[in-house]
Amino acid sequence: MALPFLGNQAKKRDQIVVIDLGTRVTKAIQLQRKGEAYHLTGYTLQDAPVYERNIAVEPLTEHLKNVAHGLGGRIKQVSVVLGVGDSILRHAEMPMVAVNDMRQMLKFNSKNYLQQDFPDHLFDAQILQLAAGAEGGAAKGQKAKVLVGGAKRQLVTDVQAAAKNAGLVADQITTALIGPANAFEMANPDTFNKEVVALVDFGYKNSTISILMLGELILSRVVGFGAAKLTSGIAESLGVTNAEAEGIKIGTPQEIESTIQPLLTPLGRELRASIDFFEHQQDKTVSQVFFSGGSARSDFIIQALQAELMVPCKNWNPTAFLTPSLPPQQLSELEQVSPQLTVAVGAAVAAF
Repeated sequence: MALPFLGNQAKKRDQIVVIDLGTRVTKAIQLQRKGEAYHLTGYTLQDAPVYERNIAVEPLTEHLKNVAHGLGGRIKQVSVVLGVGDSILRHAEMPMVAVNDMRQMLKFNSKNYLQQDFPDHLFDAQILQLAAGAEGGAAKGQKAKVLVGGAKRQLVTDVQAAAKNAGLVADQITTALIGPANAFEMANPDTFNKEVVALVDFGYKNSTISILMLGELILSRVVGFGAAKLTSGIAESLGVTNAEAEGIKIGTPQEIESTIQPLLTPLGRELRASIDFFEHQQDKTVSQVFFSGGSARSDFIIQALQAELMVPCKNWNPTAFLTPSLPPQQLSELEQVSPQLTVAVGAAVAAF
């Protein structure tokens, strides 16, 4: 399900570095492929710069230097993941033409295919299948179902410039929205291919829900509720700092159940609405919901959302299929941080 909207998709490589630009924390990983095996050779989590409005080149340059240093400093080519607030992912039906032609069609008439105008954006498309009714392959005038990713041209240009100034080459740029599905396919192939499941990835400002049906990404949606809203709600209710509230949220949330439960209700309702929409459209039932992201480390939070969603809920390990080749300290911390690496892992396997 690879979908870089800047980069050479045909290029083969045996090593990849992915930098997932988060709102609060940037996650970066280094993977090496040996035959059919994937080795995790490094990762780093770094506090992200605070931007007044949009990503700025100078602070991003320094940030990328710090990220590269955190991975050992011996890297050059990187894949950069843009957050869900800075990128789009849409399903569309388009003429069955070459992907390069699809990019041009989206560039000049995005509203026709995406039902929304996206001026001055760069796009990429991944062909999923021929549209319903196709017989005998692609014919003249045939339509295709495609997955479209995109971002503002200026943002892509700024990320490339910052990477260059940091001594790096951003040879692929993609959207965080595709990461969880890609990682889940590798970590849980049987469930991915045989079941109907939802993936929820907790972010700092936003969360995402992706619904997979028998190996196909059917729905992807951004929900305007993230860890920041939950942490600030706990802090305000208890009269503590955000840092203290964060520790309570992950460490002992059961002690403040009456505080957390109502804070999670809006998120539960939004996720349930997405599941209801899918089930009504597809006449299929979501059997499980899998959670990733920093807040997925809390079993209490997942169980609280299970009560809202009325579907079995659990967390999952996006690094389960990777062979760790890490220093002892990172190896001991991997289980704790792995839920936060979901997007980076998904982008990495797509880039190989």
